[in-house]
Amino acid sequence: MNNEIANAIESSERLKTVYDCWRKLCGDRQMPARCEFEPSMIVKALPGVVLIDVLKDPLDFRYRLIGTDVDHHSLSPHTGDLVSQIPSRAAPSKVWQNLVNICEDKQPSGRTIPYIGPHRDFLETRQITLPLSDDGHTVNMIMIAIDYLKQQLPSG
Repeated sequence: MNNEIANAIESSERLKTVYDCWRKLCGDRQMPARCEFEPSMIVKALPGVVLIDVLKDPLDFRYRLIGTDVDHHSLSPHTGDLVSQIPSRAAPSKVWQNLVNICEDKQPSGRTIPYIGPHRDFLETRQITLPLSDDGHTVNMIMIAIDYLKQQLPSG
């Protein structure tokens, strides 16, 4: 496990659950297939899970599934949308580049980023991005698990 992932899952049971399940399904392979994931394996984490289809010729990404927690914290719903059609996420944004990197590197990544959304009591999000492959070689879906960390308000 690299430091980015270790830092992201350090204080998030949700992210740890998803990452541990992904690693177990990998076995000695680089990445598992989406069909290997049973929702019951990560049931408590599902509200923070996003599934993204990887489209080819031209490269694009489509939000297939967005968990209820992610939808609640977003500025607008994006299920079914192409990433290329969302100005803040289209190339050359960091979101776009992160998705491209997962497809090219075929390695999981983790990151902590400032929270931008409608709820003022949240400070940052932690997320892990995991490649999935039907053939074991080409990334055809990306799973993202997201957790939201509240600001610590001063006591007293």
